[in-house]
Amino acid sequence: MTDTTSPATRLYGAQSMTAPLHDVVVKRPGAAFGAAYDNPAHGFLHPVDLTEAQRQHDAFCEVLTGLGVRVHQLEAETESPDLTYTFDPAVVTDRGMIGLRSGKPTRQGEATPLMDWAVAHDIPVIGALGEGETADGGDTFWLRPDVFCIGRSLRTNRAGAARLTELVGGEVHVFDVPYGNGPAECLHLLSVISPIADDLAAVFLPQLPAGLYELLAERCVALVSVPEEELVGQGCNILAVRPGVVVMVEGSPVTQRALLDRGCEVHTFPGTEVCVNGSGGPTCITRPILRG
Repeated sequence: MTDTTSPATRLYGAQSMTAPLHDVVVKRPGAAFGAAYDNPAHGFLHPVDLTEAQRQHDAFCEVLTGLGVRVHQLEAETESPDLTYTFDPAVVTDRGMIGLRSGKPTRQGEATPLMDWAVAHDIPVIGALGEGETADGGDTFWLRPDVFCIGRSLRTNRAGAARLTELVGGEVHVFDVPYGNGPAECLHLLSVISPIADDLAAVFLPQLPAGLYELLAERCVALVSVPEEELVGQGCNILAVRPGVVVMVEGSPVTQRALLDRGCEVHTFPGTEVCVNGSGGPTCITRPILRG
């Protein structure tokens, strides 16, 4: 059931990827992010320039603020550099927050600071994944406010998908995500699709699950094809601030032009350190709290 209360009176509820974005939680890169390359298990591409990563994150937050989004900073520092990618440790429904448990060993425990933040801001925590259940937020998205999609991937296992299905309720579709390049470069469901509006999505067709392709066609969602050469630059990871108004990392001109040709308003920011280095785009570095 979707909460129809006005955003002016709601504190939370984000059962959409494209409805007007009002509140997000972000985590500025800190000491753990700066040292991420030292441990190959984190999967960063090169040594981190922390000052530049922070500058880029600040620039991203300025874009959001300029578009009318309230940006809340998660004042927490853990051993995981990936906490900067706040989309992954939780899902926010119209009933409250669900804490997730990553299938990436170095990311387990990241849900705790987000759930603590939720409780401190009067947002109920309605459940959390337990032992043996794994899921990343990057393997989830709302196709409609009452239609939730889960990717079963190298980070989201069968047990995690089943538990998340229970916690979310309603219409849930689960798709197998391709193996891609394996665990070291884990492919999330949102690595290959970014909803832009109810009737438009950016996709990397060669790795889009066939069942999801069919579902998008059934829901009359038009597709913008992202070229393979723009994947590493997070060209398929696009944040919709409202329908047709999006934020993406600089450096994906083909995808950006395709979106402009569809009538979209595109805002970009430099993301070589904060996004590309850690393989997470603008969707990954936000946890939407309130949309609609």
